[in-house]
Amino acid sequence: QVQLVESGGGSVQAGGSLRLSCATSGYTASEYCMGWFRQAPGKEREGVATINGLGATIYADPVKGRFTISQDNAKKTLYLQINSLKPEDTAMYYCALRLGNGVWNGFLNRISYNYWGQGTQVTVSS
Repeated sequence: QVQLVESGGGSVQAGGSLRLSCATSGYTASEYCMGWFRQAPGKEREGVATINGLGATIYADPVKGRFTISQDNAKKTLYLQINSLKPEDTAMYYCALRLGNGVWNGFLNRISYNYWGQGTQVTVSS
């Protein structure tokens, strides 16, 4: 059974940093795509960064230069380093995993992912 468990969220002041983690288990595929998404109250869930099994990354424009996605294959853990936090980064952050050849609508589209964690809250105050 595939499981994704996020951690590392918190409340920080603008300009601060956080490192989110997503511990994964229950799969052995080498061909996959993982991503970080976020959802603010009243808004759609949006993709912020993705990485595949080869380490190729894609970032959404609002986070380029501030967010870094990475993975530790030995620990099967996904990370998101968030620097220079802004109040508009406040959201629930979700880890997502794509396995198999299901519906595809782009790397940063939630429809492309079939497994999700429960989320970790990031709150940025000005």
